[in-house]
Amino acid sequence: MNDTPGWASPGSAPSEGQQPGASGPAEPADRPGPAEPADQPRPDTTGSGPKWSQEQPPPAQWSAPTGSQNAPQAPPPPPPGPGWGGQHPGAPGGYGGPGAPGGHGGYGPPGGYPGWGGNWGGPPPAAKPGVIPLRPLGVGEILDGAVSTMRAYWRTVLGISLTVAIVTEIVVILLQGLVLDDSLSTDALNDSSASFDEVSRAMGDVFLSSGVLFVVSLIGTVIATALLTTVTSRAVLGKPVSIGEAWRDARPQVAKLFGLILLLLLTVVAIVVVGIAPGILVALAGSDSGGAALAVLGGLGAGIVALWLMIRFSLASPALMLEKQGIVKSISRSAKLVSGSWWRVFGIQLLATIIANVVASIVILPFTFLAAALTGDGISGFLNGTGGLGWTFLVVSGIGSVIGSMVTFPITAGVTVLLYIDQRIRREALDLDLARAAGVQGYGSGAPGATPGS
Repeated sequence: MNDTPGWASPGSAPSEGQQPGASGPAEPADRPGPAEPADQPRPDTTGSGPKWSQEQPPPAQWSAPTGSQNAPQAPPPPPPGPGWGGQHPGAPGGYGGPGAPGGHGGYGPPGGYPGWGGNWGGPPPAAKPGVIPLRPLGVGEILDGAVSTMRAYWRTVLGISLTVAIVTEIVVILLQGLVLDDSLSTDALNDSSASFDEVSRAMGDVFLSSGVLFVVSLIGTVIATALLTTVTSRAVLGKPVSIGEAWRDARPQVAKLFGLILLLLLTVVAIVVVGIAPGILVALAGSDSGGAALAVLGGLGAGIVALWLMIRFSLASPALMLEKQGIVKSISRSAKLVSGSWWRVFGIQLLATIIANVVASIVILPFTFLAAALTGDGISGFLNGTGGLGWTFLVVSGIGSVIGSMVTFPITAGVTVLLYIDQRIRREALDLDLARAAGVQGYGSGAPGATPGS
């Protein structure tokens, strides 16, 4: 990865303790040989203490080294303490010797995790320098990572979300109060005797109003996502970041992010237009009912295709921000990362969206009913659709929308970034680069392969 806070592209540098060009993972230099008892001293030929045997477990396997059939077997070494690699054989709590049974997680004593090579324990626990462990993540860990980012960096996260939400909501309120409310005429939608032209004109007004508000909200969402992507990436490394630092890091990519979002929106619009175009043509030819049915079917089909593409390209935003890629390259990166995991990515993003919207609704609904109660027609007029959008209603409901956006922005942006990191960990071993960037010593020197939780 280029020009990101301490991240590097996978494979661009050797792991800690491994020389460039080495064919296997780096190992500590003081591991006892597998064919000798742990309590039997070995001659020191270099003056630097006991050496490890050249026979090491093959990569991606957690099984005991096999020595001579007649040689006495060394007892399984006890688990190392935190930051393993610094203990020596025979030291209390080290790899071997008396007093070792009190160690912590690692290879483990006899009776370790089943399925990891007999009596050998599981792999060392994954490092967690920030809000997530550096290994493939579960659904709960992704959601917890987004929430933990809000809790650990609440000043920065809420500062970004609040600023963007206030500016966006002010623009929305001014547009609704000064422009869109006067030009919007939806009476024909409630009139069963309205002609096709009247209904079409009313629907056009509704789409125009909704489209303008959507574009304004989208601009705010893009800016918030750009800034929160930087915050979440630093939170994974356990490094603090201020609003100014987040803006300086994200600013060069903001224009490209707008271009990316615009391209994706145009793609969706084009797909929907192609889907409903046959129905519109049939309706213009004189068959209103047949054209409407065909338009509905075409719209459903187009919606399915658009949804599939949006999930496939949903990781393009963090790829663009964190890898400093171009628009087209970010889209292709997202398609590659989501390939084979579409349903998983879709399910996690859907769950995060539902949670964020439920929490936001809990905040927004009381403000909406309060705003309706303060208007002339009251709550009954609001429920019946006869109440107007007065300034009191717009301001009070806008306050609720600002508070709701403070919740939805960090959750949706955080989950998207963590999904991107999770997919890269699973496919490209990004956890090794993250560990180096976070300053974790000795991470990744063990055997490569699947990690618990993958």
